[in-house]
Amino acid sequence: MRFKLFCVSLAALAAATGCGDGAGSAEAQASELAVAPDEVSAEALRAAVSDERVKRFYEARAWSPAWTEEQAAALIAALQDAPRHGLSDAAFRKDAAAAATPVEREAALTFAALTYADALADGLADPGEIREIYSVPRPKVDVVAGLASALEAGQLGPWLAGLAPQDAEYKALSEAFLRYSRQAAQEGAQPIPAGETIHPGDSDPRIPAIAASLRANGYLTGQPAGASPDLFTPALAEAVSRLQQESGLKVDGVVGADTLAALNTGADDRARSLAINLERHRWLERKPSATRIDVNTAAAMLDYWHDGAHAHRARVVVGQPGWETPQLGSPIVRLVANPNWTVPKSIAEEEIIPKGAAYMRANNMVWKDGWIVQRPGPESSLGLVKFDMENPHAIYLHDTPAKSLFDQNERHASHGCVRVDDAVAFARMLAGQNGVGAEFDQAMASGEESFVPLPRQIPVRLLYHTAFVDEGGSIAFRADPYGWDEDLARILGLEVRERRGAPTHVSLPGP
Repeated sequence: MRFKLFCVSLAALAAATGCGDGAGSAEAQASELAVAPDEVSAEALRAAVSDERVKRFYEARAWSPAWTEEQAAALIAALQDAPRHGLSDAAFRKDAAAAATPVEREAALTFAALTYADALADGLADPGEIREIYSVPRPKVDVVAGLASALEAGQLGPWLAGLAPQDAEYKALSEAFLRYSRQAAQEGAQPIPAGETIHPGDSDPRIPAIAASLRANGYLTGQPAGASPDLFTPALAEAVSRLQQESGLKVDGVVGADTLAALNTGADDRARSLAINLERHRWLERKPSATRIDVNTAAAMLDYWHDGAHAHRARVVVGQPGWETPQLGSPIVRLVANPNWTVPKSIAEEEIIPKGAAYMRANNMVWKDGWIVQRPGPESSLGLVKFDMENPHAIYLHDTPAKSLFDQNERHASHGCVRVDDAVAFARMLAGQNGVGAEFDQAMASGEESFVPLPRQIPVRLLYHTAFVDEGGSIAFRADPYGWDEDLARILGLEVRERRGAPTHVSLPGP
């Protein structure tokens, strides 16, 4: 496996933010490593190296040592910035610090530099080794050649810093991680107890604790003037609404069970979520297509970018636990008007055949070549349009007759495909921008299944981000409906928590 288990608590990261792990200056730490290249022979170095990347690095330099005390100091200084990325600098240094001989230390410093470079360039973990399906395009960086060039030019620090994502969202997530980490180090609040739902104008002894939580997380500033401390004022309701908006909850300014759970999510939880999602962000290619569709399956939201500008946002319904929408990159190659739905065998056997022939007739379903096929129509499970994608997993975007699902906050209810709100209008937008608007309208009017190829494929990225920057520029958090945060937490060395119980299986027609 590509990754190693890096054991680090968020408390340690909190202590590290801003100034490394507190073990002293880079120069002092480098001096303690006692770098001694004059005492390292090629023969001894060959015997000490087992990692393939480290081996390639030294083969390119004829097994001559690379680390002077100056270069080691530059590496230690660069590693002190690791907490900004939700990573532990001590975790990268530990092998070098534990090395007993100059040759072991030489090899360990190279391993540390390459491992940190890899972590910044495309993540500490390999998502393809975590999930069976992961095909979102990733960065391609030769860190071995890059390290050699950076050391030769005396630019190790700038080279490492430039490997991390440079976009505004990553920087905002990083700053938020540092802020919540510092807050977590000082946090000692007790959870707000459960109780009756609190509406604006109500009095409740929990109000001071609610106000304190809102204030600590930046949703409330100052102290309401002249109000009873137990009164749920309009100002508090507005702050609760902001919390609800950023947590993907119903925005009503009312404190019910879900909102109380969000209020009880402390800075430590926020920092942990941000560290996990900084890692996911590092998996992404640095310059994605200027025209693309991004679907965040954790938030159940779609964003369409056209020629570099944000052009459309829509609510979507995505896979429920057990039928998770995979993380994949796959282009839309054509629009299908009035699509037939060939029902996958698993859905047919579990949810359709047991309901009998009458159910099939009522839902316009027939047997064809051993498969159940639902004919096109406004009540078809695919709705009136399908966005055909090129992948071997039968995953695509489509319309749906079940429009009421888009009004729900929890929209993980499909069998893995992505149902798009107002899909026909979105398809018409894509068709028009690709010069096939007339063909699409004609196909829709036919009432029969018709295919409209797109002259230019539109890349789609199905992502899973539980912390991200929302349309207003604020950091937003979502629950972890698939439990995938825990898999990544384990690899990052963060505390692994009990997964949320999966909701009851939703039996609704459609992929």
